[in-house]
This record gives sequence, C-alpha cells and structure tokens, in this order.
Amino acid sequence: MLKFLKGVVGGSGAGLKDLPYNIGDPYPSAWGSWSHFRGTSKDDGSPVSIFSLSGSNPQDGHLAAGRNGVKRLRTVRHPNILSFLHSTEVESFDGSSSKVTIYIVTEPVMPLSEKIKELGLEGTQRDEYYAWGLHQIAKAVSFLNNDCKLVHGNVCLSSVVVTQTLDWKLYAFDVLSEYDGANATATGPMLQYEWLVGSQYKPTELAKCDWATIRKSPPWAIDSWGLGCLIYEIFSGMKLGKTEELRNTASIPKSLLPDYQRLLSSMPSRRLNTSKLIENSEYFQNKLVDTIHFMEILSLKDSVEKDTFFRKLPNLAEQLPRPIVLKKLLPLLASALEFGSAAAPALTALLKMGSWLSAEEFSLKVLPTIVKLFASNDRAVRVALLQHIDQFGESLSAQVVDEQVYPHVATGFADTSAFLRELTLKSMLILAPKLSQRTLSGSLLKYLSKLQVDEEPAIRTNTTILLGNIASYLNEGTRKRVLINAFTVRALRDTFSPARGAGVMALCATSSYYDMTEIATRILPNIVVLIIDPDSDIRSKAFQAVDQFLQIVKQYNEKGNAEDTSGAGSLGISSMPGNASLLGWAMSSLTLKGKASDQAPALANIQAAQKRPVSQPVSQPKPQASTSLRPKSTVKAAKDEDDDLWGSIAAPPPKSASRPLNVKTAGAVDDDDPWAAIAAPPPTTKAKPLSAGRGRGNRAAAPKLGAQRINRTSSTGM
Repeated sequence: MLKFLKGVVGGSGAGLKDLPYNIGDPYPSAWGSWSHFRGTSKDDGSPVSIFSLSGSNPQDGHLAAGRNGVKRLRTVRHPNILSFLHSTEVESFDGSSSKVTIYIVTEPVMPLSEKIKELGLEGTQRDEYYAWGLHQIAKAVSFLNNDCKLVHGNVCLSSVVVTQTLDWKLYAFDVLSEYDGANATATGPMLQYEWLVGSQYKPTELAKCDWATIRKSPPWAIDSWGLGCLIYEIFSGMKLGKTEELRNTASIPKSLLPDYQRLLSSMPSRRLNTSKLIENSEYFQNKLVDTIHFMEILSLKDSVEKDTFFRKLPNLAEQLPRPIVLKKLLPLLASALEFGSAAAPALTALLKMGSWLSAEEFSLKVLPTIVKLFASNDRAVRVALLQHIDQFGESLSAQVVDEQVYPHVATGFADTSAFLRELTLKSMLILAPKLSQRTLSGSLLKYLSKLQVDEEPAIRTNTTILLGNIASYLNEGTRKRVLINAFTVRALRDTFSPARGAGVMALCATSSYYDMTEIATRILPNIVVLIIDPDSDIRSKAFQAVDQFLQIVKQYNEKGNAEDTSGAGSLGISSMPGNASLLGWAMSSLTLKGKASDQAPALANIQAAQKRPVSQPVSQPKPQASTSLRPKSTVKAAKDEDDDLWGSIAAPPPKSASRPLNVKTAGAVDDDDPWAAIAAPPPTTKAKPLSAGRGRGNRAAAPKLGAQRINRTSSTGM
C-alpha cells in the first residue's frame, strides 16, 4: 500500500538526487508543518517554489495528509489555485532511524504575509491591492465549493501565497475533502484531517465536530468562515490568536464590513456564499480591480471599448499601486499587444509603464514585445511605434536594429501615406547609427535618394537634413560619392525654399568631409548663386556658408603646405552651427507634420509657397572661359556609375507645378557632371528685383521694358 501511495505522490524521480530542481533558501513561514523553499530548475535555471514535509514514521498522519494535499493539488486546476509542477517522496536512513520527506514543486511564489511586508503599501493603494487579492481568493474558494463540491477546510493567511505577478493563490490542500452533504445519516468525520486546522480558525460546528450540522449546511459554510478569518488577518496585520478576536472590526473597511459579518455568521446556513461576495460586494468595485479585470477579458471587448480604455490607461496607471502596475498590468499589456488583442493606443501605456523600470528590466520585459510589433501589418501600430521611437530606440541593440527592426521600418519609405513616410524618415535619426555599413550604403541611401525627389516638399527637406545628420556614420568613400551630389545637385536646386536652406546648412555641418578641390570647384560655385535667391532666409544662410568655406580655403592657403592638400578636412571650422546644432534644427523641422491636426495648415502653406511665382534670373552671354568650370558630358556620367553611388541609385527629379529657379537649354548640358542629366544648373548671377514674383496668388509682376530688351539680347546670345 505504501509503495502505491509513493507512486501516486512521486513524480518522475525515486529520490532527491533525481529531483530536477535545486533547493535554495527557505522562507520564514509556511502552512502547517510544511517548509517552503526557493528553488531553481536544473534545466534552465527558471525559479520555482519547493515545499517539503518530513516525518519519522511512514504512517505518520501528517504524511498521510500531505499525500492527500499532493494528490488534490495535482488534480485541481484553476487560475487562482497554486500551479503544480512536480512531486516526489524520499526515504532516507540515519543509522537505525528512517525519515520520509515529501517534496512538491510549484510555480515560484512567496507567503502572503512576507509579500505584504515587502510591498509596504498604505492607504487607498493598500486597500485596492487587498481587494484584488481577496477577489482572487474568493474566486478560488467559490470554484472549490460551488463547482467542485469540495471543502478546503482551512482558508487563512498561511494558506495563501503570492506569485511574481502579485496574484494571490490558494494552496495547502492537506485537509481538502469532498462535501458529503447527501449522506445526512453518516456520523463519521467529513473532513478526515480536520485535526490539522488550528482551533482559532474553526467555526463553532467544526470545533464541536458536529458532523450532522456540517452535512446539513451549504458546501461553502466552512470556507466562508475561513475567508472571514483571512480578511481579519490581512487588515489587522497579525495572525488570528483566538476566535473571539474576529469580533474586533476596527480595522475592517466600512464598505467590506457588512459582508465580513455575513461570512462569520454563527448560523452556517446564513453565511455568505463566496460567489455572491464576488458579484455584489461594493468593496471590490475599485480602479485596480476594474482595470485588471478588463485586461483579463480583453478579447471579449469591442474596438470602441478597447480604444477608450487604452487612451485612459496612461493616466490611470499613475494612480494605481506602482508594484502592481509593473508586475501585473505591464505583462498583461505586453501580451495583449504581442498577440494582437490590444489596440495601437496601448503602446503609449506600455512605454509609460516601461519608463518606470530600470534599463535592465525594460530590456527584458518591454523591448522583446516592441521588436515583435515592428512586424505588424497594422498601420496604426506602425505609426505608434515610429512616433514613440525616441523612448525606446536607444535601448535597441545594433544587431536587433539591423536584422529585425530596420527591414520592417524600411517598408514605410515607400508607403502611400506621406505622414508615414516622414515618420519613417524621422526614425532614422535614431536607428541609422545602429545600422551596418552594408545596410546604410546598400539600402538606406537608396531610399533616401528617392525621398529627395518626393512629391512632398517637407519630406525632400527632411531627407537632406537626415543626410547631414548621418554623414558621420557613412564610410569615407560613400560620403564622397553621396554628400556633395545630394546637397548641391538636388537640395540647392529644389523649388521649395526650406529644402534649399537645408542643403546649405547640411553642407556647412559636413564641411570637414570635403577637400579643397571639392570646396573650390563644386561647393562654393553652387552656394554663391544663392546669395541672390528670392528668399531672404536662403540669402542669409548662403552668405554665412560662403564666409565659412572661404575661411577654410584661406586657412588652407596660409598653411602653404602641399602635403595638406588631401587632408584639408581637418581645417574645417564652423562659423555656422555644426553637426550637433543641425540635429536640433532637424528635430524641430521633422515635427512639422507631427500632429494630424497640424498637417492640413502646414500642407496648405507648402502648396501656397510652391504656387508663388519665382523670379527668373535674366540670362547673360557667358564668357567662354566660364564654361570650362563645369563638366561637359552626360555620356561619361553613365559610364562612371560605379564611381558615383548617388548617381547610380538616383530617382528622377520631382514633377512640380512650380517653375524651376533656373532655365537651361539642351545644348548647355555639361560633360563631366554625372548629375547634369537629372538636375537643373545653378541660377545665373543676374536676377530680377527681389520683389518680383512675390505678389498674392499666382499673378506675376508686370515685366519692365528694360528686362524685356535684355531677354531678347540674351536669347540671341544663347
């Protein structure tokens, strides 16, 4: 018989050496004669709890009750009952004496009394947490009494443990027995191991062993009394010493007092059923209980309810007990987002809760969910991720960004939504530093080449800004092939004035990357023409840029050292803000369309600016010598694609209703400029008065006679 019982109790091992768990430090308290230890799995090191019960006699009543508890815990499953993992029974010998020990392995938990001390909650937050815990234990007791027709027999502070997510769970099933109410004539004990229950926890009928009355009473009578004892113990902060102490109700909350008194009714038939306690008690109606309950049945809610709930959650989370938010709500929220039952606004709440974690905990509990969300096809989720990327982007590792995040983010570059394209562009300020050179050169720059000719002017502008910011992350060869072409051929000749301004600032911020030849032959000639730009802000930036690059050239000449010709980059100085300042300017520009409510006015201003007539420079016959300053063959550009990354991946220029700043005849295409075929030339040096073309609407200013005569002369010259 003993061998059979050992087989029922013993899990997969016949001895302690076969127990696949390591036994750690003990907790100071446990129910009955059991000892409670911390433990870990030998396989993966995951935490567990290990309970042990020892006896010198194999027929010891405590061991028999312990075996009953193991059998019951293994077979009874409920979210609010301790989860069983493994058990075994070990017999050891010490000389002539033997000792039998039962081991139960469960999910990692802590005694409720210890967890209450650790949390140290007070006031409203304490009451809300106690309400949530009692709600869980009441559900467990109701399940046993009403659904399983079982009687626990000793519900009290010692029979409750707390999980890592701060859920309360019921255990200590040694006394648990079937309710034998149908056998009213039986005289034997209904609870075989009732002698294990402390006298202070026994209702009158159990203390008198009045089994006839117990069998006539409802199945919840004994455990409702026990739940009343638990309520007294947690609110008084001390274990129950004797039954009479239950009459001291000073510490019981007023909203719970009527139910507390009904649970402890002297007449078993009048005691409150725990299922009614859950449904009707005013005490359980608080923000914490409602919030967790909503999260647990989230899949049953419709989209409107979810959206409303998650928009309120960030503010609500600040009012709830912080430990419960981080250990209970945060995992629920992460799981809901990961499996698609939560709406996009939930990401705001997740990141707010995550901001209360340490960097290590954030990486373990929040980042894995965020990385998985990048693969979502839900556009609202993608937008939410990009809008908040500054809150978690720095925590992402370079490998994760390059291999898991960027491939999904990059799809936004070609999205039909201009708003999503710009958010994707903005995200690169944070993600680009973590990308490999292969991804930067082989993928990101191709997307940026296309965005620099995007139909949206603001996106073209921000692309130039981004290039200026990520220049330091490109290798030297890529910078030489890309930066000047992108800033001069594209940005400085854009019809949108902020785009031209961005080009000037980007050139200044990256001045240390150019040698003297590039500055003298490619940068200064393209900037100088902007000192007569119709936009005063562009003219101001152009003058500053010319001064900055001339100062660099002057310093180089003063050095007078031929060996410094290729090392002129080290001479770069900044009379205009450098890279760090450009980033700040870029961030303010990138928020141009950050809010949906601001997009329409901003876009209207952009479109209005595009429709304004732009003054056309008056062409003059050029001296023959000046034409030699520019390359002359587009055929050669096609042959040299390998030497010009930006040229080989360039998209065509934007189709804009606005007239270009410059007009160039087909015969004037230069030979050695690989960008000549796709971009307009720099404006000539003579322009109309600055007031021309700046009237309201699309009505052009009346031309002057003198200007007409000059046009006729210049056309023959061309």
